[in-house]
Amino acid sequence: MSVDILYVCLGALAAGYLLGSIPFGLVLTRLAGLGDIRAIGSGNIGATNVLRTGNKKLAVATLLLDGGKGALAVVLASAYGGESAVLAAAVGAMLGHSFPVWLGFKGGKGVATALGILLAAAWPVGVATMVIWLATAYVFRISSLAALVAAGAAPLVTWAVAGWGLALVALFIAALIFVRHQANIRRLLEGTEPRIGGGKKSAS
Repeated sequence: MSVDILYVCLGALAAGYLLGSIPFGLVLTRLAGLGDIRAIGSGNIGATNVLRTGNKKLAVATLLLDGGKGALAVVLASAYGGESAVLAAAVGAMLGHSFPVWLGFKGGKGVATALGILLAAAWPVGVATMVIWLATAYVFRISSLAALVAAGAAPLVTWAVAGWGLALVALFIAALIFVRHQANIRRLLEGTEPRIGGGKKSAS
């Protein structure tokens, strides 16, 4: 890798991080007068926790904006830096969302941002990942399980469709999502993870 490409990749990584670190869930709920989203429900800044405020429109807006910032990072990197920059920007956006400097490095779980990245980087992969999420959520009615299954499948789908470079990034994204879902995984194993539209019931 030449020095010029290295600088471009570092710039893409930094730009991706800055975009990814915008805490839309926190900003939107505060603007709506709903207080600090980190004091509600799970304390997460993502769309699922925003939904716990009872404001579906804010939750949808958070979902779209969190996905949009991941997509924007990839699109900008593609326009100005090429494939290597795209991969760096994707990693940066995920790190920014999950560990935003503005919030003491305590951010979201990255599912929406990951989807935005995959849709922008290779739309068939993004669509396939979204279908896997929807199918799993429909069958099991557990959002976190759907996210984990979709994230786990994404590297294989990406490798088949877009090659090993983006597949490695998808593998990184999946690993980060699994790390950020540790508490959810424990509840899934215990059978106490909440279902979509219901209380805490067994997943079996």
